Amino acid sequence: MNFQRMHSPIDSMMTERMKRRRPLSSKRGFTLIEIMLVIGLMVLLVGLVVTNVDNLFGTNQAELVRFKVKESFKTPLTSYRIHMGAFPSTQQGLKALVVRPEGDGGRWRGPYIEGVESLMDPWGRELQYRYPGTHNKMSYDLYSLGPDGTESADDITNW
Repeated sequence: MNFQRMHSPIDSMMTERMKRRRPLSSKRGFTLIEIMLVIGLMVLLVGLVVTNVDNLFGTNQAELVRFKVKESFKTPLTSYRIHMGAFPSTQQGLKALVVRPEGDGGRWRGPYIEGVESLMDPWGRELQYRYPGTHNKMSYDLYSLGPDGTESADDITNW
């Protein structure tokens, strides 16, 4: 007995359809709309970050100057005073910590601070210095004019 299966016309139609049909791939690509949506979101996020960079780093700059004015210059100015007998005059300014002042009598043992750039605030302006101070009568006044560059309420001071 021969048990071969008999092919019906319906079977042959099904086989033809299956041959013509492409197999579904398990990998599906992104559509152009999906790609454009992702790029648009990335551009939006980058735009937000760029416009808020000043807010992100502006506070840190003020804190950096506050520390510089209140703490960082204490040791170099005290060392200068010990060696020279007094703080630098207003005319000599903070540059006396970097460059030997005239008529030092051989007592200057600096530089007390490395580089003139350390005498600047983050906004590119020199720190302001007065000795004797108008606010610190027995010491010096040291301050930054702040982001606006004028004497105002946003100045960062050591008093």
